[in-house]
Amino acid sequence: MESATVSSVSHEQESDLVLAIRELNSMVGLKSVKTEIGRIINLAKVDSMRRRRGIKTVDMSFHMVFSGNPGTGKTTVARLLGRIFKGLGLISKGHLVEVDRSDLCADYVGQTATKTKKVVQSALGGVLFIDEAYSLNSRTSSGTQDYGKEAVSTLLKEMEDHREDLIVIVAGYTDLMDDFISMNPGLESRFRFKIRFEDYTSEEMAMIFWSFCKRNGFGITKEAYARIQGVFVSHTPSKDQSYSNARLARNLFEDAVLNQAQRLSNVDNPTDYDLTVILREDLSA
Repeated sequence: MESATVSSVSHEQESDLVLAIRELNSMVGLKSVKTEIGRIINLAKVDSMRRRRGIKTVDMSFHMVFSGNPGTGKTTVARLLGRIFKGLGLISKGHLVEVDRSDLCADYVGQTATKTKKVVQSALGGVLFIDEAYSLNSRTSSGTQDYGKEAVSTLLKEMEDHREDLIVIVAGYTDLMDDFISMNPGLESRFRFKIRFEDYTSEEMAMIFWSFCKRNGFGITKEAYARIQGVFVSHTPSKDQSYSNARLARNLFEDAVLNQAQRLSNVDNPTDYDLTVILREDLSA
């Protein structure tokens, strides 16, 4: 398998590609995200076949827009895409560089371009993930002097100069990202793929809570799981931009561990079961 930057893909890369795709598919929810990324992967595979056989390929970039509320897995998916794109031969390293406005914009005139170029250099061969990218839009950012426009102009030039070995993903709230992409014609043309990350359902949130338990060596009783399901059902109707999705599940898990520790502080010689199982009473209101 060949690309413009990597002449062949090693067995090790192929193995990590399979593992990364498997990890993506094992994530809770994200059905539409997985479907769209699957389409992108198929496109990249066919493009690679054309290159290998010397057939003319379509000049298309794989830069993306991730939109949605916090805690919906955008950063995790971006990190997996780095490994996937490396395995497909689209980029040479596959690492993720995560930044926000403060990493791109300087405090004084003439410094933003230099700062942005340094960030891009650190991401070459991998994925540059710009969180809350809409803050680069002068219509949504604060301050009397705004350098977001300069950062965007520099970024677009760097994307063009390094198009053979760089993937850029911009992320943020859906409405604000729509405004951001429309601020510069170059953004619309370069970010071909726009992927929407939906909020998790109450059932998916309970599954994420359980995954935190399992990952950290905890079990949970049926009564406690039923309680946490009820908690997420009660939260679902009031979702807005402040709803933190998986971050809420993490916070509730950490609260449960804290509450369990307080409960066990009054127990003499707790058993292994006591130390590793979350009870209904450990789930605070």
